[in-house]
Amino acid sequence: MPAATRSFKYLDALTTAFVVILLVSNLVAQKVCLLGPLRLGGFSLGPFAVSGAVLLFPVTYIFGDVFTEVYGFAASRRAIWLGFFGTALLYVMGAVVISLPAAPGWQNQQAFATVFGFIPRILAASLIAFWAGEFANSYTMARLKLFTNGRRLWTRTIGSTVVGQAVDTVLVIVLTFGGIYPVRTLLKLLLRAIL
Repeated sequence: MPAATRSFKYLDALTTAFVVILLVSNLVAQKVCLLGPLRLGGFSLGPFAVSGAVLLFPVTYIFGDVFTEVYGFAASRRAIWLGFFGTALLYVMGAVVISLPAAPGWQNQQAFATVFGFIPRILAASLIAFWAGEFANSYTMARLKLFTNGRRLWTRTIGSTVVGQAVDTVLVIVLTFGGIYPVRTLLKLLLRAIL
């Protein structure tokens, strides 16, 4: 089997899993969950109120690291674009189906609209933040690989994830709530989300 075929053996399956996790994260993001309290040694943290996406979305950054590390930056960019367009299609189709009249006797229009009725501003903020965060993660991973001469995988993985998550979090909060809340409130939201 040629080396090129062997090295991309699982790329399609991993890309599909990445897109599915991203789409499910977007669907469950609207629920606010209560986590905790977390007990670490003698300390107790929490409870924390977090979006349902927090349970799954960070896994997309691990996928981004795998794409960049194993398959290269080009494969990572491809997966990110597929995730971006998949998410955009989810949002568009959600809006289209919500706008269509419900069949007589179907009583779940409001519940359906609640789950799929993304607010346009949140939709735009989410897409931009995802795109920028994933590319920041992938770019940082690639640059750190060069900087460390391919060593210190955990440093590269953690460092790139921190950068990607920070970019994503800052953008989604600023683009969603900027102009609605005062700067001081935005800063508090950012600090709470990042820390």
